[in-house]
Amino acid sequence: MALFKLTVNNRALQAEVEGDTPLLWVLRDNLGLVGTKYGCGIAQCGACTVHLDGKAVRSCVLPVSAIGKGKVTTIEGLSEKGDHPVQKAWDEVDVAQCGYCQAGQIMTAAALLKEKPKPTDEEILSTMSGNICRCGTYHRIREAVKTAASKTK
Repeated sequence: MALFKLTVNNRALQAEVEGDTPLLWVLRDNLGLVGTKYGCGIAQCGACTVHLDGKAVRSCVLPVSAIGKGKVTTIEGLSEKGDHPVQKAWDEVDVAQCGYCQAGQIMTAAALLKEKPKPTDEEILSTMSGNICRCGTYHRIREAVKTAASKTK
């Protein structure tokens, strides 16, 4: 085991784990940040999406040893009061049904809007297509991303 010093949600944290431990399990089991979900374990569903230096990554396949000095942001750190424009749009459009995929969906959408504040419909579709919603709320997800984009400067 090794001691990994991580920056998560702008906080300096440590975890003593094997280097090949996926970031997802470090976040959930060692750091108590359970908003990031396990969905498939093979980076195909998006439930485990977090930001690494502002980019959306799948934490279920990202070994903690690959983080280095990178800054990790989870759904808990996206905004202090749950008032990030994407989170507000999710509420406004009433996206969630079961809610299981929502943290990953929101993190993916937030990374998209950070990179492209006014994405086209095709860019939204392309980016969000990597996240699975078993409830099928895809039309509301797209609407919420558009809503959030319309309110960004």
